[in-house]
Amino acid sequence: MDFRLDDDQRALQAGMRQLLERSFPRERLREAVEVQGGKDAEAGVDRALWRELGGAGFFALRLPEEDGGVGLGLPEAVLLFEEAGRALVPGPLVAMHLAAGLVPGAAEGARMVTALAGPGMAEHLDAADSVLLLDGAKARVSATDEGTGPRVLAARPVQSVDPLTPLHEVHRLPPLSATCLLPGGDGERLRNEAALLTAAQQLGSALRTLDLAVLHARSRRQFGRPIGAFQAVQHLCARMLVRAEIARSSVYAASLAMAACDVAGAKLLADEAAVRNARDCLQVHGGMGFTWDADVHLHLKRAWLRREQWRTPAVAEEELAAELLAGDAYGAA
Repeated sequence: MDFRLDDDQRALQAGMRQLLERSFPRERLREAVEVQGGKDAEAGVDRALWRELGGAGFFALRLPEEDGGVGLGLPEAVLLFEEAGRALVPGPLVAMHLAAGLVPGAAEGARMVTALAGPGMAEHLDAADSVLLLDGAKARVSATDEGTGPRVLAARPVQSVDPLTPLHEVHRLPPLSATCLLPGGDGERLRNEAALLTAAQQLGSALRTLDLAVLHARSRRQFGRPIGAFQAVQHLCARMLVRAEIARSSVYAASLAMAACDVAGAKLLADEAAVRNARDCLQVHGGMGFTWDADVHLHLKRAWLRREQWRTPAVAEEELAAELLAGDAYGAA
């Protein structure tokens, strides 16, 4: 079986990269960061960009064509989320993608949707028009028009490590009677997809910090030659490449199988690649990496945040351990 990307998939990924380079370049990212996200209800949420992504089919990618979608599958969605992670596109992208076809307006980017799998941290709750709740067997939605999300969910704002991802802590989800059940919204399937798409974003970030490290190692000179000529720097970059490629293989494979253990493994490896690659990229940059003007810290902060979303490393490790123990028990029997 050939697992390589075909021409259409490569063209799709290249097209999304070009769209993001045009619509969300580094200058726009830095401008958004300067707003100091957590102090602004709309921080990190660019409605114009949201509508442009909706028009390009980012959210409706997996909807059937007769429903206004593109009619593609989860492997193609992973490629787009990889590019979004590379560009550090802010906002609840995963929730919007899952809500397409379930919440009116989400597919077009006209309605802002965030999501929760249970009590915990909700991103962009102030700006959300709806909250997708995936705490049970069936998905449900709570309307939070006009910035009423914190009041509806009795949430309180908390300081976020990522300047473009404002957070609210939700202690209790609303009762079933106060929400609307979504037909066709399989809670377990959506939670698995959310974890995989988050892993794809982590993969994109890991690949981007690898590129940044290699670019700096080639251009930065010490003692009359590029620092990339030094073995210690080469080893750092080589380890970054290995982590990113292992994570890529795992994420791509999980998008085909979609078994819970495969998704857990992909999330675990992608989290590790994103966090450790950002740290090594900072190391390659030296003192420059610690400055506000470098982008390395933005990737590290977003990687820390995503690591705690949908499947934390501890949860993923427990799922994998349970799967291994179940396999041993079956073999013994």
